[in-house]
Amino acid sequence: MIEVTTKLTLDTDDVMAALHKGTLEGLRLAGEHILNLSNQRVPLEEGTLERSGVVTDDGKGAVAISYDTPYAVPQHERMDFRHAAGRTAKYLELAVSEGKADAAAIIAAQARKRAS
Repeated sequence: MIEVTTKLTLDTDDVMAALHKGTLEGLRLAGEHILNLSNQRVPLEEGTLERSGVVTDDGKGAVAISYDTPYAVPQHERMDFRHAAGRTAKYLELAVSEGKADAAAIIAAQARKRAS
């Protein structure tokens, strides 16, 4: 009789670190994706509001998408403002709603990439 023994050692710390790093990268990329969707709807006159859009990553698992002009919030919230065709209030909110499935896929893909 022949006996074969195999030992498999898995360094879970390395795997978890890779998953974490991939998730953070994916989260940043997902934020960029949502910003791009939002920029397709953001009210546009001179482009200042669109150019002010940024994705901020705290490196700990939180990403913020924001616009930095004095009128960004009123343009987002005021439903009575008139905009050019294809441009609308709630531009960021709509982008998040539209892009959340793609954002989740981006995050998952980056985590898989790092873990493999």
